[in-house]
Amino acid sequence: MSTVPSTDRLPDVAGDQAQAARLLDWVGMGNIALPLRIEDADGGAVTVPASADIGVNLIDPNARGIHMSRLYLHLQDALSSQVLDRETLARVLRDCIESQRGLADRVQLTLRYGQLLRRPALASAHSGWKTYPVEIDAVLGPDGLALTLSLSVEYSSTCPASAALSRQLNAARFAADFTPGATSFDAVRDWLESPRGLAATPHAQRSLADVRLTLGPDVDTFPILAIVDALEHALGTPVQTAVKREDEQAFASLNAENLMFCEDAARRVAAALSADPRVARFDAKVSHFESLHAHDAVARVSGP
Repeated sequence: MSTVPSTDRLPDVAGDQAQAARLLDWVGMGNIALPLRIEDADGGAVTVPASADIGVNLIDPNARGIHMSRLYLHLQDALSSQVLDRETLARVLRDCIESQRGLADRVQLTLRYGQLLRRPALASAHSGWKTYPVEIDAVLGPDGLALTLSLSVEYSSTCPASAALSRQLNAARFAADFTPGATSFDAVRDWLESPRGLAATPHAQRSLADVRLTLGPDVDTFPILAIVDALEHALGTPVQTAVKREDEQAFASLNAENLMFCEDAARRVAAALSADPRVARFDAKVSHFESLHAHDAVARVSGP
């Protein structure tokens, strides 16, 4: 005969009276592993590994705890079968609130995953995959559903001041190596292609644009590819994947055409985001991981 008690006889101390009665803003779980069904760049769908934080407010000050396992079980399979969009998130979050049976009227879900996008090379016929970190924050409460999309884009930044100082040294070496009026075109061209033709190079570094976007209420899907394309186009020097010599040369040319301080980069990002009608508000930070300094150059910008 089994000695294991039936489930309806198991004690549930979460229903006990709270010792220090108080409302709680957020109670739940962090870093839950789950599969996530997302739209890919070709309009299809793919399942990716993700992590999630989910929690509710506790609106009964006398209740000791929420029904945490119900949140976990609702979340585990809800996002693996249907492509992630506004409607799917709204349904999942409504189910989570209802599972608490009056203990909560607000739920917040944060999803984190890597969006793989295939990016073409600059000059050759090659291409490669790049991962863009994505975070989606969904809040459902008495005022409705609010969606926030965060992502990061890597790019190269070449310092305008360093470029000007390098040009001055290059000009000084040219003046030292050539006599005015006695220089042929071929001699100058050969000199420019020689090691003597490069007295200095400006410093450049890998940089990062982190953006957080509040999406408008009429946005049903997450425009990740469109936002990435807009940011990389605005910055002009996105970090590359497949690189042959012709691609590296094209990248060097782009850096020369897009000299920028962190202030310049922040304004470029702001211009791209403010022009997107799907974005109700943006908060952006650009970080240049300086090769000259031991510290970073950082700028922040926000707007509607």
